[in-house]
Amino acid sequence: MAGRRLSLANPRSISISKPLLLLLSLFSLLALFLLISPKIPNTNPYRSAKAPTRYFPSALDEFFSSSNPICSATSSSVQLNDPFISRREKERLYGTLSDPWAGSQVLQVYVYEMPSKFTCDLLKLFRDTYKETTNLTSNGSPVHRLIEQHSIDYWLWRDLIAPESERLLKNVRRVYRQEEADLFYIPFFTTISFFLLEKQECKALYREALKWVTDQPAWKRSEGRDHILPVHHPWSFKSVRRFMKKAIWLLPDMDNTGNWYKPGEVCLTKDVILPYVPNVELCDTKCLLETRPKRATLLFFRGRLKRNAGGKIRSKLGAVLNGADGVIIEEGTAGEGGRELAQHGMRRSVFCLSPAGDTPSSARLFDAIVSGCIPVVISDELEVPFEGLLRYNRMVLFVNSSDAVQPGWLLKYLRGIDSTKIREMQTDLAEYSRHFVYSSPALPLGPEDLTWRMIAGKLTSINQCIARSTHMEQGPRFECTCKAGNNTRVRASL
Repeated sequence: MAGRRLSLANPRSISISKPLLLLLSLFSLLALFLLISPKIPNTNPYRSAKAPTRYFPSALDEFFSSSNPICSATSSSVQLNDPFISRREKERLYGTLSDPWAGSQVLQVYVYEMPSKFTCDLLKLFRDTYKETTNLTSNGSPVHRLIEQHSIDYWLWRDLIAPESERLLKNVRRVYRQEEADLFYIPFFTTISFFLLEKQECKALYREALKWVTDQPAWKRSEGRDHILPVHHPWSFKSVRRFMKKAIWLLPDMDNTGNWYKPGEVCLTKDVILPYVPNVELCDTKCLLETRPKRATLLFFRGRLKRNAGGKIRSKLGAVLNGADGVIIEEGTAGEGGRELAQHGMRRSVFCLSPAGDTPSSARLFDAIVSGCIPVVISDELEVPFEGLLRYNRMVLFVNSSDAVQPGWLLKYLRGIDSTKIREMQTDLAEYSRHFVYSSPALPLGPEDLTWRMIAGKLTSINQCIARSTHMEQGPRFECTCKAGNNTRVRASL
């Protein structure tokens, strides 16, 4: 026994025990550190649990199959509380003691809970009749495709009402008390109602919506100046929207020559131009790399050649360009098979022609952008979305109509652009395309995000006009309404 005790002091035994004890000590310290360390949450705002949904009918199916209570809720009228409004205005200007910048960081938006006949019933009507793509407008355009490309009202509303834990945008937040709101969103799907309801039924619904909104205390307080009204199709809400012309209109363009908008209804001072929802799928990075060597067509166009107003230039361009080497000019719509043909043609072309339609804008501009095809815009009065945030001259060519219709001028101009410049513009298209793809959830730097950034830039002047209206005569010096006349500008030729 004594011999065994003495063996513990053997130098060889000690040399083996020291590393073992050291290793055990390290493991103990590590275990203790892991136990007492706080958990670090994942704060990456760009990470989403699932891939975003970009197709309108699929998004509707997903929405109605979710547990979102919006479409089963009953609307309630909320009264404004003036002391809270006063405090909110002070915080917007001065911030709070704990965070002096808090008042200017995030837009607070109140979403009206309108009766379902203005919202969910219309969405269900679209979803249930979507397969009837043979339903055409007077000019031959498929009705449901038109509704899709003007469905910006759905994408903005869907993001606002989503649970905060599922949202990725942090520059706008839904609030549930009117006195806390910077802005008020009107979730009335005016385009669906125009195209899918009978004419008299639609007009009656428009009158009901007008009364419902203008009876709200927040509307009466500001005369609608801080209210957001999505009327992205030029026929949307047309019979009554003149009574809401002080609101912020979300538009496809700024054509107020009298063809679509009455003088004094729209202007860049208060309104925001939003991109159409693209008719074609996004050509992502892999797609762009695969299609770049296959772009053998110089200039591509597929669409209606006979249009009204500024769109009459289409037939002139068709006469000048048709049959030219490297040019494809096709008559067609976005109906059955038309979308696939347009997508295929754009992905095989270097330049895509984007002339004016019945209004200065056309969905074709955004189809070209997401297809990696350099848009050639021929629309002298076009105002583009998010101008001031995005540099369009990096990815779009603007050409005056008077030059474009001269025989041989346009093709000579396009062929004179060197390959380095073309490659640079294609690279910029790949970078910029994300700004034009609506999705659920809405993504940072997507069109929903940029819409709120544009509106935020107007908030100070909106509040100024609301304040001035309480004490100032609304005459020539008031300067808080759109002036009569055309507020668009003519772009200089490149």
